Amino acid sequence: MTESPSTKPANGCQRVKNGLKPERNGLAKSLYRCHERQSKHHGHPEEEVHTAAHHDSLYNRPFVQSFEQTPMLLAVFTYMSYGILTIFGYLRDFLRHWKIERCNIAREKEEQRDFVPLYQDFENFYTRNIYIRIRDNWNRPICGVPGAKMDLLERTSPDYNWTFEHSGRVLQDVINLGSYNYLGFAENKGPCADAAAEITRKYGVGVASTRQELGTLDKHDQLEKLVARFLGVESAMSFGMGFATNSMNIPALSGKGCLILSDELNHASLVLGARLSGSTIRVFKHNNMQSLEKLLREAIIHGQPRTHRPWKKILIVVEGIFSMEGSIVRLPEVIALKKRYKAYLYLDEAHSIGALGPRGRGVVDYFGLDPCDVDVMMGTFTKSFGAAGGYIAGKRELIEYLRSHSHSAVYASSMSPPVVEQIITSMKCIMGEDGTTIGCDRVGQLAKNAVYFRRKLQKMGFIIYGNEDSPVVPLMLYMPAKIAAFGREMLKRNIGVVGVGFPATPIIESRARFCISAAHTKEVLDRALSVISEVGDLVHLKYSRRKIQPSVARSFDDNLFEDIDD
Repeated sequence: MTESPSTKPANGCQRVKNGLKPERNGLAKSLYRCHERQSKHHGHPEEEVHTAAHHDSLYNRPFVQSFEQTPMLLAVFTYMSYGILTIFGYLRDFLRHWKIERCNIAREKEEQRDFVPLYQDFENFYTRNIYIRIRDNWNRPICGVPGAKMDLLERTSPDYNWTFEHSGRVLQDVINLGSYNYLGFAENKGPCADAAAEITRKYGVGVASTRQELGTLDKHDQLEKLVARFLGVESAMSFGMGFATNSMNIPALSGKGCLILSDELNHASLVLGARLSGSTIRVFKHNNMQSLEKLLREAIIHGQPRTHRPWKKILIVVEGIFSMEGSIVRLPEVIALKKRYKAYLYLDEAHSIGALGPRGRGVVDYFGLDPCDVDVMMGTFTKSFGAAGGYIAGKRELIEYLRSHSHSAVYASSMSPPVVEQIITSMKCIMGEDGTTIGCDRVGQLAKNAVYFRRKLQKMGFIIYGNEDSPVVPLMLYMPAKIAAFGREMLKRNIGVVGVGFPATPIIESRARFCISAAHTKEVLDRALSVISEVGDLVHLKYSRRKIQPSVARSFDDNLFEDIDD
């Protein structure tokens, strides 16, 4: 990266034995320099800790993210596990082909063999031979509010997870560590539920029209004005589905002759939107500002392929909190690069809005930045607000353009009135406009819970990814068999968790993803931590070689970490 007062990197990453000490000074640690040093030492650091100190010109708060590297022996065993599963998968496919084993998968009829195939058997190999074996860990039906605790319907499978049957038994008071109910507003009682019920009696449930026809209610206008005020921008527009907010609006903002620079770990909705736009897409390494700047420089210097004409538009697409890693975008540096190279910035705050910042305004509030520096602010109402849908916010000209060019506005049905009211009530609660401090207290409680839960897991010896202020806490499992073992053992102890594996993550980085909520009390978290530690010992998941010295202060000095000698 060009060394300037705003973006000058620190003195690189230090490679140390069995751990890494965060340095006191510096901006983002240069991953390029890290890799350069690693190649000289013919190895990789045990852990990468990326820090930004108090006194840096771009950061007004401590910023620490850690990604402890997969132990080599564990990586070997994980690859071996997938290799064994693959071999047995091909054996079972052979048996199915000759009708020795019953085939439960969707396949072509014999009389349709010469037609264009509807099912790609090879592409579904992973699903039918690996995923199916552990499918009982996903799609578990709940029968109540997804609060701090929930009720689950028990399922049984007579054919090794190909089909499920409900036993009729309800697992009650299961601790919920999987829902995105960050601020606890997904509830069936209280002011939000009461307001939504009242609006249902007045407006009904459905609108039965698109926004461009007869589907715009006064409540939609009220919501959009409130969102704009909440974010500190000129205007905003709401949509009925969070996924479609990205996938249907990016094509309206970018097209042929434009360049999209996308983080390699962006959500599928962002990836789909970029592909549908017809723009040229280039991917930069996750949260790596050196990689991003290199692509920006090349785009400015070389222009479009073959013709070398300047790009019509360069759009940088990032997330506030990356949902699988628990990491927070380096927004101050992204904005600095965006300004330097005259690019546009699209920020997806699906997981960060309401969950980050002293006022719950998301990653922009978290870093104390000006919302006007973000060209397109996107977020969803499905998580912190306990509702559904999404929004796009920014300058008034941008929103007016999307009202007539967005596929979601033209073709999709309007947001349901009770959902709109749920968002309005919860957002006013966060802003303190309901006359109480409930919203502010929940934002603060979520921040405390996230730090407490993450640090406790690290002290137990688990490998935890991401930023310590993130409510998304990935616990690394690695081996596919341990996804199933961990999820099943946790449920036996009345705790519901979500496992994530390949292809949603790299093949050797399967994990359990905990989502912390302000509704979790310390007693609930301590109970969950106790069970996680017990199951971790049972399944042998405490892989970390890093030791954190016990400290109640949120210090980011050198003495926070202690190296462990072999």
